[in-house]
Amino acid sequence: MKKSILILFTALLATGLLRAEDTLKKIKDNDGSVMMGVRESSGALSYTLGGGKYAGFHVDVCRRVLSDIQKSLGLARLDVQYLPVTSQNRIPLVRNGTVDIECGSTTNNAARQKTVAFAVTTYVEEVRIAVKANSGITSIDQLDGKTVATTTGTTSVRLLRKHRRAGGADFREVFGKDHADSFLLLASGRADAFVMDSQILAGSIAKSRNPADFKIVGEVLAIEPIAIMMRKDDPAFKKAVNDSIKAQIKSGELAKTYDKWFMQPIPPSNTTIGLPLSEATRAAWTNPNDKPVEDYAH
Repeated sequence: MKKSILILFTALLATGLLRAEDTLKKIKDNDGSVMMGVRESSGALSYTLGGGKYAGFHVDVCRRVLSDIQKSLGLARLDVQYLPVTSQNRIPLVRNGTVDIECGSTTNNAARQKTVAFAVTTYVEEVRIAVKANSGITSIDQLDGKTVATTTGTTSVRLLRKHRRAGGADFREVFGKDHADSFLLLASGRADAFVMDSQILAGSIAKSRNPADFKIVGEVLAIEPIAIMMRKDDPAFKKAVNDSIKAQIKSGELAKTYDKWFMQPIPPSNTTIGLPLSEATRAAWTNPNDKPVEDYAH
């Protein structure tokens, strides 16, 4: 009987039907230990430097959030551990309590809000397509008969198919396991286009061997709010995260962090992404909110 109860408890926790303990309490009870979910190749938002080290705009934002939480809890130290997540497993790992705060490139949408929570929007993304510079492709409607790459677990190809300019374009889909793999499909000629968030495309191109060989083209497929993700039904932790982000906005720190990662040379190759702060992101900072993508006009 006890074994059956344990199996049921484990199953419920794994599916997120049983809420894990409050995150702030968990951090305090675990002597200041917290698990940050990070991405290995999400452009300048979150990426690996190798050797278990991670960097990026959202990584820095989360580090500041956790530092503020450390002070509010009166902890002498905070042991931040990092767990690389993918587009496929990021939500399950947040739901089952493995990851306390996910600091990658996750779009806030209505479907996801049913199972996880999002902080106020920190970055608003434009979804576009990257091609080889000599491909002759300049628009979405030229993808008919082509092979289009995107990353498993993302919404990009669905957005492409829904776009009015795609019309009756018949293209073949190929999937990379992560963003770096998807870009490799384009670079190696196995795909004619890579559909993804523009900052990921720009970052991938900037870090490539010959950046001039690629370009971002076509219409904007969608505008998507990107936010830090956490467990659902944990209002105290969500408030702590949001309070820190709002303070970073008010002090100008968030703008400086953005400039650091998008307008200045970044490691390891000291390349510059070169994406000025967009009006959509500026608007999200002016009126902090956790609205899903469905609330944005396309």
